[in-house]
Amino acid sequence: MYKVKKNSSAKKRFKLTGTGKVKRKKAYKRHILTKKTIKQKRRLGLATLVSDADMNNVKAMLNL
Repeated sequence: MYKVKKNSSAKKRFKLTGTGKVKRKKAYKRHILTKKTIKQKRRLGLATLVSDADMNNVKAMLNL
């Protein structure tokens, strides 16, 4: 039987917490930053959790 591979892009984008939840980075912090406020950019730098609706899809990509 062959080895089941993880999704390579998902490996780079998501991390698992100690309690089994999935962490992710926020979008909209790559370019066109001059028109965004400092407060908005600061909040976008923080990590957050994957929503419950997407959790099963992400865990399937990571083979969890």
